[in-house]
Amino acid sequence: MTKFKKHQCALFDLDGVIVDTAKYHFLAWKKIASQCGYDLTKEENEQLKGVSRSDSLIRILEMAGKRLDKTTFDTYLIQKNEDYLHLIQELTPNDILPGVKRALELLKVHKVKIGLGSASKNALLILEKLELTPFFEAIIDGNAVEKGKPHPEVFLKGSDALKVDPAACVVFEDSQAGIDAAKAGGMTAIALGDENVFQHMDYCYSDFECLDDAILQDIFYFI
Repeated sequence: MTKFKKHQCALFDLDGVIVDTAKYHFLAWKKIASQCGYDLTKEENEQLKGVSRSDSLIRILEMAGKRLDKTTFDTYLIQKNEDYLHLIQELTPNDILPGVKRALELLKVHKVKIGLGSASKNALLILEKLELTPFFEAIIDGNAVEKGKPHPEVFLKGSDALKVDPAACVVFEDSQAGIDAAKAGGMTAIALGDENVFQHMDYCYSDFECLDDAILQDIFYFI
């Protein structure tokens, strides 16, 4: 088995790591793109993963070759969020991705510090619907940062809130922007998904079902 450096803190991204809300983001952004006369594809939507709402709209406008005045831009951001919020109302604990809750329970039992670092401004709402809020000692979301991923601010604020040195933190991410943010913050980056689509990560697993108890014990200090 690969021998890992031991860590004290786990920082989780939300969308695509804990729960699959990407499909809801895609539907909401596709509606906005259509209003700009553009047909957003699922492949193009991958470029929006881990990116803030305003930066996502900027990327869509670049794809569409369009420009918006500030009032319309801000209106579209509000509309996208309202559409997304409507779509996620039916989330339940059954929507937690496989293996995630087991991992959270194991980390909690062994006193590993757990935080969330997400671009989503709806992170707390989603965690509450999933009934996972008690696992997280720090929740840093899009409301708490000025700079989105790949800037490391969200993860650095998480490590600071948990009083853990960045070098002792592991970040679980499913986007390249998130991986880049973790590495820029001096943290260990574990990618979740197809290793062929990521760069610069430290390790990659297809999902949390592959991160069994033995591997997690190898990654973290267990008390």
